[in-house]
Amino acid sequence: MAFQKPSHTFTKIHLKGLRTNSLHILFALSFTVLINTFSLAQELPKKNERIPSEQKSDTTIVARDQIEIITDSLLNPLTNTKLVDSVNNDSVKKEGFLKDIVTYKAKDYVAINQKKQQIRLFNEAEVQYEDMEITAGVIVIDYSKNLVYAGRLKDSTGYSQKPVFKQGANVIEPDSIIFNTDSRKALIFNSVTEQSGGTVIAERTKRENDSVYFISRGKFTTSENLEDPEYYILMNKAKIVPNKKIVTGMSQMYIYDVPTPIAIPFAYFPMSKKQTSGIIFPSFGEDTGNDRGYFLQNGGYYFAISDYVDLAVLGDYYTNGSYGVRLQSNYAVRYKFRGNFGFRYENLLNSERGFPDFRQSTIYNIRWSHTQDAKANPNSRFSASVNLGSSQFFSQSINQANLANTLTNTLASSVSYSKTFQGEPQVNLSLSATHNQNTNTEAINLTLPTMQASMTRVFPFAPKSGAKKGAIQNINFQVNTRGEYRINTTDSLFGKSEMFDDALAGMRHSIPVTTNFKVFDHFSASVNANFEETWTLKTIKRFFDQGTQEVVTVDQNGFDRFLTYNFGGSIGTTLYGMYNFQKKGKNPKIQAIRHVMRPSISYSVAPAFDQYYETYDVIDADGTTSDQVEYTRFENSLFGRPGNRYSSNIGIAIGNNFEAKIRPKDSTDTEPKKIFLLNNLNLSTGYDLAADSLNWSPLRINGGTQILNKKMNINFGMTLNPYALDNNNNIINTFNVNNGGSLFRLTSANLNISYSLNNDSFSGKDKEDERDEEAERRSATANARADDLFGVSQDFADQRLGDRQKDKSKEEEEENNDFYNYKMPWSLRLSYAANYTNTRRQDQITSHSLMFSGDVELSPRWSIGASSGYDFLNQGFTFTQLRFERDLLSWRMNFTWIPFGRNQSWNFFIGIKSNLLKDLKYDQRRQPDRQLGN
Repeated sequence: MAFQKPSHTFTKIHLKGLRTNSLHILFALSFTVLINTFSLAQELPKKNERIPSEQKSDTTIVARDQIEIITDSLLNPLTNTKLVDSVNNDSVKKEGFLKDIVTYKAKDYVAINQKKQQIRLFNEAEVQYEDMEITAGVIVIDYSKNLVYAGRLKDSTGYSQKPVFKQGANVIEPDSIIFNTDSRKALIFNSVTEQSGGTVIAERTKRENDSVYFISRGKFTTSENLEDPEYYILMNKAKIVPNKKIVTGMSQMYIYDVPTPIAIPFAYFPMSKKQTSGIIFPSFGEDTGNDRGYFLQNGGYYFAISDYVDLAVLGDYYTNGSYGVRLQSNYAVRYKFRGNFGFRYENLLNSERGFPDFRQSTIYNIRWSHTQDAKANPNSRFSASVNLGSSQFFSQSINQANLANTLTNTLASSVSYSKTFQGEPQVNLSLSATHNQNTNTEAINLTLPTMQASMTRVFPFAPKSGAKKGAIQNINFQVNTRGEYRINTTDSLFGKSEMFDDALAGMRHSIPVTTNFKVFDHFSASVNANFEETWTLKTIKRFFDQGTQEVVTVDQNGFDRFLTYNFGGSIGTTLYGMYNFQKKGKNPKIQAIRHVMRPSISYSVAPAFDQYYETYDVIDADGTTSDQVEYTRFENSLFGRPGNRYSSNIGIAIGNNFEAKIRPKDSTDTEPKKIFLLNNLNLSTGYDLAADSLNWSPLRINGGTQILNKKMNINFGMTLNPYALDNNNNIINTFNVNNGGSLFRLTSANLNISYSLNNDSFSGKDKEDERDEEAERRSATANARADDLFGVSQDFADQRLGDRQKDKSKEEEEENNDFYNYKMPWSLRLSYAANYTNTRRQDQITSHSLMFSGDVELSPRWSIGASSGYDFLNQGFTFTQLRFERDLLSWRMNFTWIPFGRNQSWNFFIGIKSNLLKDLKYDQRRQPDRQLGN
């Protein structure tokens, strides 16, 4: 034998059709057949075929130098001589079908044993061909038996360098493999294969062909820990079609290698990576709270319509006859738009037919969300956010997204399209349909549609280049148009023809003209004028019917219009004040306080438009005129009526904010730290020059600040009236101070405080609460508050959609995996609100409550949370929710409990996280009692 000891071997072979009796043809084809998915016409040597006699050495270890075999020369790389075919006159030449370069390498050596007819690659062996790749500790090709073997290396520490087969996205990681290059079949031992989110661990696998595998004693799991999975489904026998399906015989679930009673005689696992249609299995239970009996919920069918849209049709059925239907669809076109649509309809029966307490009601809810990619079309945009339905849907629904929705008393929707027409000036056009619904009063307001058009500001006197200076050059105007078709109706009339009886239509055009300029270099002044023309399609005619002694109003259909205008101006400035506490030789904690004041005075005037007003006489039965009443035919105008009273008002406003410079805690910092004492403190009032009495408007004060490292937000406001009340608590034209009282009379006040803190709040770290971002994301998908004060959003249709997925970083996992968890993450959010009213000497606190929500992670995978509050006015707790969650690695378990109130209920859920096996779950709950409408 001739030995060469290279530190690394790299060999590249390029074949285009070699004769079958060449050793190097065998060598190349052996590696090619190893990639077991390509069909080759070229065959390996037969079992007893001999190697040409020119070879004098049984085994050759190929050095690191690159070797290429060119098909038209057919040179022996070991002797550098031309191989001679045993049949020189054979006119038929066999050709291979290799289409690319076969590249192989090994760290230690590549050995060719001519006597045993084997090729051996040792230590970090690797073979590549097109999109196929195999790596292993050792690779042996026995072309005398048409077999290829790949296996591990054994050393003092055990086994290493397990074989890894890759083709595209498919990966197989066995302990060893035996492949027959003739039949294309293989035996794979202890393989690990990922299949569409799941993993198959098989003791022995038989490869029948490229698309069919048979396994024995296989484990299917979605666990990330493949060495010791927390659960798996043991399949005695199974057939696998990669990326399509797994069909098994008897299968049984094991939890940490402990068998469970969960077993099925056969199973089918769809493994397609594409969307596929299929049955959605329902959940079952019993509704004891409303006597609806047993139920099946959220069962139906999923339609994979295309790569861009899908549809899920789900249904609920109760044994007392109640039922529900739900349609849910998602759609998306990359770089253009995406959205989702949902429709829910429920026919609810309370008790049984024939019983006195039997009642029936139907409720529905429609949701639609559509967003357009900002880059899809910069000049036009379409968006939709729809949430409409029965006013009692959230309070009566037995299968809703979030119980906290029952606290919501408004539903709102908006569908809009906007278009920008580029040019000078630019024109913006938008069409929108809006919906606003009060679930308490069941009043519904619709605009179908609203059209708005506007033109950007035009500066007719501005210079062509350079900055605009002075009042003349800054004169600018716009043209705005708004048209609406508005419907005011109720929940009972919605969708019926009667809802259009009182509909109003109108259009308003406005041209605002403004300019601004400096006065004495320190004052900013502005002057404005506004011209408005209103169009309407419905007016009225009013007269007094002497016969019936009643006022008669007649609706008149037809186009009509009125024009109004007003003028105004304002002037303001900014004042700065600084008070330093620093003195020579002293360095106090508070070094300076800075006060910024922004006073302004405004004036507005509007004439009386008496030309649009008429009068009618009220005539008594004896024929005498007792009164003359003024009215305008535009009383029912969509945009209001023209004013018939001259208006002249002065407005006074002062804005303030206070900052402080404090000594930094770190002595190495040279710059003082700035903090806000008051972010804003605003005062405003007005004086009506045209009024005969009560000329002064109430003084309104509002402000806000942030303290405790910006964790606590404080907002307050109050209204002070300078006029007194009489004995009947009616306001009179007498100053309160002249009536024996104080300068101002407090008529209303409000205070709101919110505070959020966590385990990092007192550690000196300036770290944002990451949970706030997750809460914002959840609130965007349901009518839930971002601070969880009304509870965490839940979806009983798929419990996991409402659960919080805590993705910890690697550093956090390592930090919390110690025996002693010294860091216990927690968060707390508080909200305090109080409102006071004293407009008519009520001296009453109208609302006074404290709400809180918090979570504590007892361990890296245990967490508890609560949301509640206390109403000090009514002396009772508000909506209360308790949460217990446990992350079981591949599983998730949580328990939610609402212990009291009208929504008293509980829900327990445990299930597998993976969508592949999401039907392996158990959930049990007690639903809240619902009161059905008549």
